[in-house]
Amino acid sequence: MSQGRLSPNSDDPAEQLAWRRLTARHGDRLGELMAEHGWPTAELVGEEAARAAWFIAQHADRQLDIQRRALRLMQQAVSAGAPGPRELAFLRDRTLVNEGRQQVYGTQIAGVKDGAPVPWPCEEPERVDELRAAVGIEPFDEYVARFS
Repeated sequence: MSQGRLSPNSDDPAEQLAWRRLTARHGDRLGELMAEHGWPTAELVGEEAARAAWFIAQHADRQLDIQRRALRLMQQAVSAGAPGPRELAFLRDRTLVNEGRQQVYGTQIAGVKDGAPVPWPCEEPERVDELRAAVGIEPFDEYVARFS
């Protein structure tokens, strides 16, 4: 296992397992914090910790209950004026994909075909760039160019 950052996309099975264990521990802790305090907004915990909470929720793929609760609480926080509609959009898409449903904003990539990233299916593919712009996400083509 490498000494650098863990990656869910590593070719090393031991590194993949370590990533899963780490994200599960972080997801469990986020669940405890949400039960006690609600969504950890930047106002409540500071900018860096709020970003970390979103990152943990975003990668809690094997803890759909944590993702769903985080999504619900984050939606309430954004509705109440907390910043984060962009991050909320990413979490919404990730949760929908993990539920086996179509995403809204095209943020989740299913794979690569002929060298080009392919998103998971979207509810309204013809409106995806309009929906992305509304929450501060760059157009889909610019976004996937980073993955090519």
